[in-house]
Amino acid sequence: MNLHQFFTAHPKVAIAFSGGVDSAYLLYAAKSEGCDVRAYFVNSAFQPAFELADAERLSEELSIPLTIINLDILQTKEVADNPKDRCYHCKNKIFRTIIQAAYDDGYDVLLDGTNASDDADDRPGMKALAELKVCSVLRECGLTKSEIRQRSKAAGLFTWNKPSYACLATRIPTGTTINVNDLERVAQAETYLDEAGFRDFRVRLIGDMAKIQIRQKDMNHILSEREHILEKFRPLFSETVLDLRTRGGDLDE
Repeated sequence: MNLHQFFTAHPKVAIAFSGGVDSAYLLYAAKSEGCDVRAYFVNSAFQPAFELADAERLSEELSIPLTIINLDILQTKEVADNPKDRCYHCKNKIFRTIIQAAYDDGYDVLLDGTNASDDADDRPGMKALAELKVCSVLRECGLTKSEIRQRSKAAGLFTWNKPSYACLATRIPTGTTINVNDLERVAQAETYLDEAGFRDFRVRLIGDMAKIQIRQKDMNHILSEREHILEKFRPLFSETVLDLRTRGGDLDE
């Protein structure tokens, strides 16, 4: 199966839109095939402001209607407690919410941006998607992350080279209760790094300490920005450390 065949068979679809590379391309593909398509973005404490801004920008550029759903995800105890299967409970709550909103709008097919490069064995959230019958059409069509980036670039989508981004909850160690204050200071710290010109980074919270993860090729850059970063991070964390286990390419969660 390819995307043309899928959208020919499903001419009316709702898409869970994160603002990232994969779901952005999925929106473009659906629109290009002439589908009746609507995007749904769930706005919660786990998403930084730039993801919503990117979602609004792309949906406007593609002339695709966007529904923004505000959700207090931390009211779900199984999520806030941050167990090992937090992602399952989070996806379950988010996608049930989208499914209901889409159904109310007249859409009974919901797609998400999971691709063929995503490891199902390491993603408990995929279990929730399967249970809810959310269609991961990019994955079903065998489209990898690199191919989606190439297609997005050819299509002129500004999202084509966005770094992979895992939600802010992944910055909090498993078993540590998640609260809004911790999410906000991590988001603020990552904004500082973005403004300093870094890509594909993470700021992990360990107790009251921040651990910065960057790509290997950014090591000299971060050392040159050391004093500036410490000045910005000092009001947010008791200590700031640099993880020396750097790696190339997109950082994982």
